[in-house]
Amino acid sequence: MRIIAIMNQKGGVGKTTSSVNMAAGLAMQGKKVCLIDLDPQGHASLHLGIEPFGNVPTAYDVFSGFKTLAETRQLVAKNLWVVPATLDLAATELELVDADNREIVLRQAIRKMAETEPFDYIIMDCPPSLGVLTINALTAASEVIIPLQPHFFALQGLSKLLETTALVRRRLNRELRVSGVVLCLYETGTRLAADVTDDLSAFLNNSDPEAPWSSAKVFQSRIRRNIKLAEAPSYGQSVFDYSSSCPGAKDYGGLVTEIIADEQVEESPIQQAA
Repeated sequence: MRIIAIMNQKGGVGKTTSSVNMAAGLAMQGKKVCLIDLDPQGHASLHLGIEPFGNVPTAYDVFSGFKTLAETRQLVAKNLWVVPATLDLAATELELVDADNREIVLRQAIRKMAETEPFDYIIMDCPPSLGVLTINALTAASEVIIPLQPHFFALQGLSKLLETTALVRRRLNRELRVSGVVLCLYETGTRLAADVTDDLSAFLNNSDPEAPWSSAKVFQSRIRRNIKLAEAPSYGQSVFDYSSSCPGAKDYGGLVTEIIADEQVEESPIQQAA
């Protein structure tokens, strides 16, 4: 079971779009996938047509201890389940601040679900911050994939994000690694995009071999700007269901192929603890 945190503390870089379409693409390839929405905005849930009102269980209920992941997940397509989120999840940051073992709530929940029904992939859409929810995701994950817009300021913020993965690896999850960077909102043919890509590749290639990102790569599949990617959420569909032949679907299809072909899969901390 690969447990992947999709994270970037900067908003608007394609994080939720990547989480949803990676999960949907993997499910279409026959993989059993659970997408956990950890962003209180609930955009990943809305993207796949889930609007959790009333007594519908959400990720907040998992962190509060009222429900298990198995009780909150919803089947939205063949092989694809979603644990939805609402604004209630924002309260988790305050409610867990003094709780014992607050960093491992999600890890324990995933372990419990895996005992009876393991998944091939668990994809976690992290909020655009480095708070308790993101730390829970990193503590539970076996790997991190970072969506990045190829701009100068995005590179500056990357260092802080990588420092966070190193801190979590030292203190909470010795198996955590950054498996790769996905370039989103990519504008082909521009000098800026090419320069940022070259700088990023050089940085990763010269990383400390002990760092969590020492084996990270820049995925060859670039997610180009495409209006169909922006339109798909309003129909509650992944880009594959909304417009299977558009450039966005082809780009995410290529990314899914790369992820499946990844030969550096390590045993997840959930499996080790089981």
